[in-house]
Amino acid sequence: MAQALAGGIAKDFPELNFVVSDPSDEALAAFESSVSGRSTRGASNQEVFERSASVVLAVKPQHAAEALTSVDGGSCDPLVISIMAGVTISRIEELTLAKRVIRVMPNTPCLIGKGASGIAAGVNVDVDDVVWVNELLQSVGKVVQVPEDQIDAVTGVSGSGPAYVFRFIEALIAGGVAEGLSNDVAATLAVQTVLGAAELVLETGEAPSILRDRVTSPGGTTLAALNSLEADGFYQAIVSAVSAATTRSKELAAE
Repeated sequence: MAQALAGGIAKDFPELNFVVSDPSDEALAAFESSVSGRSTRGASNQEVFERSASVVLAVKPQHAAEALTSVDGGSCDPLVISIMAGVTISRIEELTLAKRVIRVMPNTPCLIGKGASGIAAGVNVDVDDVVWVNELLQSVGKVVQVPEDQIDAVTGVSGSGPAYVFRFIEALIAGGVAEGLSNDVAATLAVQTVLGAAELVLETGEAPSILRDRVTSPGGTTLAALNSLEADGFYQAIVSAVSAATTRSKELAAE
């Protein structure tokens, strides 16, 4: 995710340079490639803090304490932008001694500039900080701002959401193949259908329920399909999936 964000940001902000720290040489090389060589390797996490106006924390939440306990962000005062799921602003402030912290939950479509990101700002963050983070994230997609107590729900909807959509596409393809289509034909139809439906919602601005009703004729094929989905608990399964991801994000804060 750090590579996806940095790659998009590097394209829209050619004046920026990156200082990066990672225990993996392979990960460092991949990051350098994503920003077209506009990065230098920091000798430590502390050096990254000291040399940067903004610091992005992109470690696994379970490794946050290990990665950050040796950092003193109080003396150099960078804006800290965390993309760690579940780790609260207060915990990040405690670990890094940083004063200005913003939590961000991006998703993998940031790789192609079609991401959806939620941000939550700490109490010491000013308007200029929020504007800056919005500008950075808008280079890789759309951004919404929410209170911190809603950022776990953002994780459930959009952070983990691409995986639900990928699974749905898998199922559409499998259904087409089961009815006699080749895998290639079924995949082309499934992917384009999901893309087209999403763009129709965006371009018309109408509620998905209204658009669904328009293509559902009484006694027709779409109604038969929707009735089957309802019988199998499709709608509630998605609602429950969002809830499960949200709950797991909250649990990560305690680990």
